Amino acid sequence: MTASSAAKSTSSNTGTIRGDEKYTNTSFSDDSDGGDGPLPPLPPARFAFGSRTWKEVAHLLLNLPEALLGFTYVSVWLYAGVLTSVTVIGLPLLALGLTGARALGRVERRRARALLGLHIEEPSPLSRQRRRHGFLPWMWTALKDPVAWRTTLYGFIRLPWGVLTFALTLCLLFVGWPFLGFAARGMTNLDRAMTRGLLGPSSELERRIAELEQDRGVVVDTAAADLRRIERDLHDGAQARLVALAMGLGLAKEKVLEDPEAAARMVDEAHGEVKLALQELRDLARGIHPAVLTDRGLDAALSSVAARCTVPVSVSVDLDERPAPAIEGIAYFTVSELLQNVSKHSRARTAEVELWRKGRRLLIQVRDDGRGGASTASGSGLAGLAERLGSVDGLFAVESPAGGPTVITAELPWRDRSAG
Repeated sequence: MTASSAAKSTSSNTGTIRGDEKYTNTSFSDDSDGGDGPLPPLPPARFAFGSRTWKEVAHLLLNLPEALLGFTYVSVWLYAGVLTSVTVIGLPLLALGLTGARALGRVERRRARALLGLHIEEPSPLSRQRRRHGFLPWMWTALKDPVAWRTTLYGFIRLPWGVLTFALTLCLLFVGWPFLGFAARGMTNLDRAMTRGLLGPSSELERRIAELEQDRGVVVDTAAADLRRIERDLHDGAQARLVALAMGLGLAKEKVLEDPEAAARMVDEAHGEVKLALQELRDLARGIHPAVLTDRGLDAALSSVAARCTVPVSVSVDLDERPAPAIEGIAYFTVSELLQNVSKHSRARTAEVELWRKGRRLLIQVRDDGRGGASTASGSGLAGLAERLGSVDGLFAVESPAGGPTVITAELPWRDRSAG
């Protein structure tokens, strides 16, 4: 019985071992694709951090050389300017140093934009003060410039911060890899706050001044373009017709005694030319400022524009009083140009124009059931219209999906007619 039991035990153990071997072989067979083919290729090696984190690391490593350059520059001109401020060259030296500090801030804003994704508006420039009013007013403006003084402060405090961020980032890069991403994000968030607080425009008023300066340039360009258009229309239209009329009347004068019948025909032709010239001048005057707008206001003027549109247009003007003439003219030409676009491009069956006042804003909405696809992309007529409205603190919004309908909304600031 003992031998038999041993044999059974051996057989059982053998079976167990074979069973384990079978399971092990099956496992290897699964991992190696049946045991007959090569192992599958490994996935490509990748960095643990994304591009955003690597840009932040690069920004932190660049903090030290940038801080050294900025601190050296600020220290040199500030100390030299303060020590020589009792002399003639002291204040001009300070003004020039502050102007250079502005350039330093511009470089830093670009670095933050490229590596941190931080977009800060540029402060308004001061260089035009020298051209318009001379050196002394420019120097006084530069000495009072809050943007340059804040950039100077930025240059001073960046040196210890640059040393700290450079050393910590370098250490984590080699010995603290798992914590590098979290530390980089935290340090760059402080960098963002420092850059936004010290290198941005002085205040909302500063940003508003910059916007108005840009809008003034748009107004000047628009006025120059309108003058060129009027000059071209006069030269190519009415002026050419009047020259031909003068020549025709001169020939008729010579023919009066020799051939009265030919002279009469030439006078008739000249009469027709006079009518056409008058019509062209009338159209040109309407393009500058229509008489119906001056006499009867937006309701009658827009109804006249809608009557000339190739698409049936319904006009609704809900105004208790007339706005200032400048705002009234801009509203008229805005609707006129939008209805011209409806006639030329929309393939619409009907259109609607609505004007109403809401608080201190004049709202304009033009709808059509055309094919849609209107856009304010660069180069389009709507882009120029948006720039013109923006130049007077207006707004312009286009909603025009493919297939239509198109809804264009414009807002203009309301000014009372008495104030206008």
